Amino acid sequence: MRNFKKILAGLLTVSMLGVVVMGCSSGGTEDAATEETTGEAKEETTEETTGEATEEALTGGGSNIMYIITPSHSNPFFKTAATVAEAKAKELGYEVKAVSHDDDATKQSELFDNAIADKAAAIICDNAGADATVEAVQKARDAGIPTFLIDREINAEGVAISQIVANNYQGAKAIAEVWVEAMGEKGQYAELLGKESDTNAGVRSSAFHEVIDQYDEFEMVAQQTANWEQTEAYEKMETIIQSNPDIKGVICGNDTMAVGAQAALEAHGMTDVKIIGVDGSDEAAELIRAGKMTGTALQQIALISEMAVEQADQYLKEGTIGLDEKQLVDCIAITADNVDNLEAFVFTEK
Repeated sequence: MRNFKKILAGLLTVSMLGVVVMGCSSGGTEDAATEETTGEAKEETTEETTGEATEEALTGGGSNIMYIITPSHSNPFFKTAATVAEAKAKELGYEVKAVSHDDDATKQSELFDNAIADKAAAIICDNAGADATVEAVQKARDAGIPTFLIDREINAEGVAISQIVANNYQGAKAIAEVWVEAMGEKGQYAELLGKESDTNAGVRSSAFHEVIDQYDEFEMVAQQTANWEQTEAYEKMETIIQSNPDIKGVICGNDTMAVGAQAALEAHGMTDVKIIGVDGSDEAAELIRAGKMTGTALQQIALISEMAVEQADQYLKEGTIGLDEKQLVDCIAITADNVDNLEAFVFTEK
């Protein structure tokens, strides 16, 4: 098995992240793949994509408040995003309001309205939908408040100042290669997909299949959406097991679903099933150490969150971030070989 070293977070210039949403039992649709999903970055030189708007730079609402809006903190990934961003903002001298939209676009819109009413200096947001979020970010922009998106993109450019996301294509592809080797390049497997409205779900699934579909002896016997949730993943896995008792592998769009799937499999005495996820959570790391998961792709969310706050601070002071709006941070494939270097979504080279 190849050894994986830390890939230093690099900011790649890109035109836009393409999405291929694989068809799933819940009725997902396919979108055309773009250069991004094939791993090819295209350099953009226009003023808008370098963060220098053709119009006057946004100056904030007038207060010193930085809003941090994320999904529920009950998920350790999003809790880390919020905690790290809050700490960095306070270090830079801002008052912070950290709130959660719970993946509810309506609630998110209300939180953006609150930020506007509070005359926020800037908004850091891990959004509640690629399409649904555009209007909220535009509303903040119209009020002079810049938004810096982390983890998830929106389906528009030139509205947010930056969109900083993990290189989901690269990370999912890297961990899929590990899984293929662990599976011996053959066998029946199932896939648990993330929330359809989240662009990351499609990108990860597409990358998984770009690797796996090269091998004729793999058979996907089930593909279901578990909406990023552990309990739902457990229930979906239970159903899959009943119809496919000889399943040998499971690929999951995130670690939360992987943890749920592993629990269901273990409850049925199926302890040798090869499971992968994406995120790099402590729960996944514990299962990898115990030999109960094959691996995960670490999204460096702590680094991404710090970057967003630093760029917000720079933009408010200088009127530009000097970088492309779309920015990718490489993932790190985590396996039994390097899992001890991972803690709280931070990978430390030892």
